[in-house]
Amino acid sequence: MFPKLTINTPIALLNQYVKDTMVENLGIQFTAIGEGWVEATMPVDHRTSRPGGLLHGGANLALAETIAGLGSMLTVDINEFDVLGIQVSANHTGGLSGGTVFARAEIVHSGIQTQVWNIEIKSEAGKLISTARVTNMIVKRNGK
Repeated sequence: MFPKLTINTPIALLNQYVKDTMVENLGIQFTAIGEGWVEATMPVDHRTSRPGGLLHGGANLALAETIAGLGSMLTVDINEFDVLGIQVSANHTGGLSGGTVFARAEIVHSGIQTQVWNIEIKSEAGKLISTARVTNMIVKRNGK
């Protein structure tokens, strides 16, 4: 059984929920949630960089899919439904070789079976680093 997640779920509990996962390994930290949006940070360091020290585009995609996934999880009973990322695409518009990136996901479509999220990832100075779109499928859990 999973804990019931809502926009009132403490951020510390959400960050505890991803312990021992890729999310934790990449240093992704949820920072705020609200109705139809999720925010998080990710360090630009040895875990998220490509050779040469530049932020890896794949790390951006992992960040985008992570916060869009949480956003979808906040809209359903996760004991009855699972959230599956079925499509992610991004345009990387800038590079970064240190510091932290800040991401915000906002829902643009909330259907019965699919949800679409737009994500912007920015540097500490507010420079757009990547923009992504994630589509999640909402499916009944096995046995339900």
